[in-house]
Amino acid sequence: MLRGCLLVCAFVALTRAGGHSASLTVLHLSRTGSHLVKRDVSCSGHWTVYGSRCLLFVPRAMTWAKAEKNCLALGGNLASVHNWKEYQDIQSLIISQTQRPQKAWIGGSDAQQENIWLWSDGSQFLYTNWCRGEPNNRGVQNCLQINHTAMKCWDNLQCRYHLPSVCAKPR
Repeated sequence: MLRGCLLVCAFVALTRAGGHSASLTVLHLSRTGSHLVKRDVSCSGHWTVYGSRCLLFVPRAMTWAKAEKNCLALGGNLASVHNWKEYQDIQSLIISQTQRPQKAWIGGSDAQQENIWLWSDGSQFLYTNWCRGEPNNRGVQNCLQINHTAMKCWDNLQCRYHLPSVCAKPR
């Protein structure tokens, strides 16, 4: 038998409650006592934990619709923003990946009805950080880009433009 810690029982439980992603719990028992290790695997890979969400910066430029489809394939949506802290989290992620405030798609769109802005994840569109004079819908601009101008504010842009994007999913 092995000296020291003898693994008597290893228990792995994947849970999914309330629409949250699974987390991994591993229980190790030994002769001297028990040891519990809980590791969150919902933000695995290149996803980064920020508060109650996992964020992912996608540097490959694509249209807004293709960016949303890409986020869906990865288990999330283009990021929604509900307060200043969440916007700062997205800014921190982008700067950590690009060393500058890169323009990028997030999940806001008014494509369904002009001037009715919705988040692609279905959450309420209450917080905004529009640049002065935006959204202006100049040239059928229905999608939301961030980091417009030195003010790092929001701008509505034609959805056909190719930009990097930020995906989000719950932890």
